Amino acid sequence: MSADPAAKPAVSVLGLGMMGSALASAFLKAGHPVTVWNRTAAKTGPLAAQGAIPAPTPADAVAASELLVLCLMVNDQVREVLEPVADGLAGRTVVNLTNGTPAQGRALAEWAEEHGARYLDGGIMAVPQMIAGPDAFVYYSGDRDAFEKYEETFRALGGARFAGTDAGLAALNDFALLIGMYGQSMGIWHAFALVRSAGIPAKEFAEPLRLWLEAMAHSVTDFAEALDSGDHLTDVSSLAVNEAALPNLLGTLTEQGITGEFFAPMEALIRRAVADGHGADGLSRLAEILTPRT
Repeated sequence: MSADPAAKPAVSVLGLGMMGSALASAFLKAGHPVTVWNRTAAKTGPLAAQGAIPAPTPADAVAASELLVLCLMVNDQVREVLEPVADGLAGRTVVNLTNGTPAQGRALAEWAEEHGARYLDGGIMAVPQMIAGPDAFVYYSGDRDAFEKYEETFRALGGARFAGTDAGLAALNDFALLIGMYGQSMGIWHAFALVRSAGIPAKEFAEPLRLWLEAMAHSVTDFAEALDSGDHLTDVSSLAVNEAALPNLLGTLTEQGITGEFFAPMEALIRRAVADGHGADGLSRLAEILTPRT
């Protein structure tokens, strides 16, 4: 009897921390046969109750499915898990959703290809509770044919975005978004620290802060257009204006007993840009100042 063409691909998920468990659960809910493995076997129990098949060893998990999804603690563990079963990887697709650097993704892609496997590196832009929801998405990079073959399967986790055939690009995009998030978060923490130093409850300030950040979010597109065009001239807020204003910001933090160490490097960067003759440009110019000159 031939295989059912409508049957959904089987998936083996190796690594069942909070994120790995969320991934496996999402595949199950989407109707995929799912095999799960974890170094601590007890973690397979909740997923087995949802219909997953526990694998006693990585070799069993690899043998069970052509699509292997790994979500471990660190990238070094990916090789530790797969090297003993490397002979069984030929013809399979390895999707590594473990956090790692672009260089690690490229090295793993080369290693997987040497063993006859297709490789995709991934960057999950979600916390476990967001998986399969409308705001979750995952970057994939590496083997384009593998991505296109399993794109619909990947959509069980959220949006699926192909970053390119360079296996390191998923991690690069992942970290670029995280850098934007951490930078914004640092600003938010300083904002709350400042108002609380004056006795203003954080909850009272949260709404105007949120509205301000939402309004300023439109500048992301403006910055991108300026960078791609090379035209940084602005009539909104020039670097010269910011250079003049930042001492007051830093002074206010100091007066209120709050460290200004996060903003001091930004002030130095703006001063450097103005000294280089870019005073009339907008803040988008700073992205070029940050890029090493070749």
